[in-house]
Amino acid sequence: MRPLEIAQTYFDAWNQRDGAAIAATFAPGGTYQDPASQGPLQGEAIAAYAAGLFAAFPDLSFEIVSASASPEGLVSAEWVMRGTNSAPFMGLPPTGKSLELPGADFIRVDGGKIVSVQGYFDGGELPRQLGLQVVVQPHAIGPFRFGTATHSSSGKTVKPGAFSITVLHVRSEEETGKVREYSRHITTEMMAMPEYIGSMGMSVGHTMVTLTAWENPDGPRKLLTQGTHAAAMRDFFGSAIGAGGFTSVWVPARINPMWVRCGACGKMADSEKSGGTCACGAALGAAPAYF
Repeated sequence: MRPLEIAQTYFDAWNQRDGAAIAATFAPGGTYQDPASQGPLQGEAIAAYAAGLFAAFPDLSFEIVSASASPEGLVSAEWVMRGTNSAPFMGLPPTGKSLELPGADFIRVDGGKIVSVQGYFDGGELPRQLGLQVVVQPHAIGPFRFGTATHSSSGKTVKPGAFSITVLHVRSEEETGKVREYSRHITTEMMAMPEYIGSMGMSVGHTMVTLTAWENPDGPRKLLTQGTHAAAMRDFFGSAIGAGGFTSVWVPARINPMWVRCGACGKMADSEKSGGTCACGAALGAAPAYF
């Protein structure tokens, strides 16, 4: 078979969503690499990588826009990948959004088999099309380390009567993914608890912190014995998750009133004492939630 025909067989295997057939087009020791593969892959790793994409995008397909081959057996193929994110991807729940990602593969063929595939596409475009944030920042500068954060809220505007803080040190990116999955389930369960106000989750390197606001200290006590949180604790005190960590519950000595800026005079007003009206006589907007 000519190089272009072998490349077509390779893309046909992708469109058939058959990881084993994709891997079978490669010569022994043949490599695959693209911006998301985290380095070159070989053999079963190629099939596993493809299977992960098929799981996240069950309707994934490639349209070949153009393809040409050099006398030395190098195939240059321009393509558009399409698919719908209907299952978890990169440790995140499905977005339900469709993807139309342009890219190109340079496929080196020798002896009727693929020796290497080097794929190129905009690594930031994929998450952008899925509605995900693309954050570019350093891991650390001097004494400062950088990370990411999430926030969830019950919508309550009441003043918190207690805060729980959990600090967990994980050992790997795999453990980070496990903790995030646990956190999503735990937060969903907390939303149904009458004491819950809101929470923030922060990750900096391998340190993960959760700060949760409650109406009273009874809420965090309930987490010790029920739901997903209890299962996560068993993993922590077993051997599945974590290098160390601690939990705590704090009852505030004082929380000042929420101040609201008047849209008419521009001054701040005490949301508790104002009764919804600024000293200038103008109506105040709704006070933001404390958490």
